[in-house]
This record gives sequence, structure tokens and C-alpha cells, in this order.
Amino acid sequence: MRPKVAAAIFVSAISVACAANGISAAVDAPTGGFASDASVESADGALSLEGGSSSFGTDASDAQTRMLLWSDEFNGANGSAPDSAKWTPETGGNGWGNEELETYTSSAKNAYQEGGRLVIKVIKETVMGTDGISRNYTSSRLITKSKFSQKFGRFEARIKIPFGQGLWPAFWLLGDNISSAPWPACGEIDVMENIGKEPATVHGTIHGTGYSGASGIGSYYSLSSGRFADDFHVFAVEWEPSQIRFYVDANLYASRTPSDLPLGATWAFDHGFYILLNVAVGGTWPGNPDSTTTFPQAMMVDYVRAYQ
Repeated sequence: MRPKVAAAIFVSAISVACAANGISAAVDAPTGGFASDASVESADGALSLEGGSSSFGTDASDAQTRMLLWSDEFNGANGSAPDSAKWTPETGGNGWGNEELETYTSSAKNAYQEGGRLVIKVIKETVMGTDGISRNYTSSRLITKSKFSQKFGRFEARIKIPFGQGLWPAFWLLGDNISSAPWPACGEIDVMENIGKEPATVHGTIHGTGYSGASGIGSYYSLSSGRFADDFHVFAVEWEPSQIRFYVDANLYASRTPSDLPLGATWAFDHGFYILLNVAVGGTWPGNPDSTTTFPQAMMVDYVRAYQ
């Protein structure tokens, strides 16, 4: 992953009134999003699919009319690790380009299935990772790389995020050509990111060459009351050849097209992408935990689905 910087670029977005749902969408937001680690090893054999729909609706509820191509409902035995046929844990405590404080592990204590949900648990403990780096927090980062990727369609997950200063939960996508087109050329779609100091706000961002890191093109979405940690919400993108739309629950709050890119920049979203779920601790964007942050913390994922 690439470091965040203090500067933020402001970009325009769609303003959507959601008062009827008790929700507000904020636009022209300071951007921020995961920057991928281009050093990830590649492998062959991934299931790669391409959606066939050329025109998507603007209401997230139309997922019911789509063809489900891939999903994980997390119905494994309580305490079992995520399905290894679908997910690979990335491990290490190298800061992931963002000065993060966690070590990602492959341990079932950091990622396990419970009651039909995936739990990604962040634990305050000192552990030396397989990379020989000692950190004071452990967490999990799961990817579908080399197991599943898809070009175009709808990607969604129903998630209840954790809460606290310094926590950084995310549901995102990376280009499956990352080994031959290192980040940011491979492209990145951050479907949902939250930083703990903004408990009622999530961010949706795209990254590519010329619009990456703190210059990623993004918008934010804010609840009119309460916190995202209080309940489950559905976070989704609908992606077609020249447009990516961002949703929270049934509410469209941003739409991105090639016209949003800086002059001369390339639209990096014309190939398959794989899925990532993780919770980071600390880093240049969220800042570090403080005395108000409690541990352990958990992100609970009810399902992840990809539709045509």
C-alpha cells in the first residue's frame, strides 16, 4: 500500500436527498482510501467473470433482479476459518505503505465464522509476524486474488463496522492485473472505508495512475443520526464500462465516469478486479488509537456477493 499524505483533493459528486430514510449523503468530500501494496505475489487459476449488463439501475434494491455469480454467506461452523476456496489471508506487519500498526495474521482468532457471519477481530497483543516485524495489534486482511475476480457488475457486502479512534475497516477491490500493472495502474475501487474518528461517515473512492492515494477521486456518505457501528449496512458499487456508482443501503451517493479523471489520466477499470476485506489499525489517514479506543474490536460481515 502507498502512504497517505495530509493533503486532500476535493471532487464533485452526485448530491442525493435521503431524508425519507433518515440518512444524508454528503458530497464534495475530502478523499482518502486504501492504496494497494503492489508487492503482492501473483498466482494463476482465479475464477474470472464478466458481467453482461450494459445498463444498471440507480436503486440498490435492483440487486434482486440480477444474476448472482459469486458469494460467501459465511455459513461455516462456528469458530471455523474463512473458506480457503474463496479467501486467502495476507499476512505481515510492514505498515502496508500507510504506517499502519497491525500485524495481519492467518489465525482463526483474527478471522472466523460465527452465527452465519464473518468476524474480523482486532486484538491488542504484541506479536511478531512471519515477516519478523513485531506489532502491538493483530487483525486480518482477506483477499479473493487468484480465486475469484470479476469485470463489471454489482459488488456488495452487508457489514457492521467496528468503532474507535484509529480503526480503519474496509471493503474494496483491486485490479487482478496488479502483478503486471503495479498499483496504481491496476486500479482500485474502495467500496467502503471508515476511519474511527468519523463514526457516521463512510468513503467511496477510485484510484488509478494520476489519481491515487490522497488524490483518489472520492466522496463520502454520512448518516443523519447514529453510527455505522450501531447496525449492519449494505455497501455496494455498480460498475459498467464507463461508470461506477456507489451506494449505501438503497441510496446512490456518487457516480464516477472517465470525465471525472484529471486531464490525460487513464480509466483503470476495464479488466477484472478481486475483493478485499480488512480492518487496519492506525496509519497516516485515521491516526493512531488513543485512550478512548477499546479492544478487542470486530467487523462483522453478513455476506459478500457479486452479481452480473
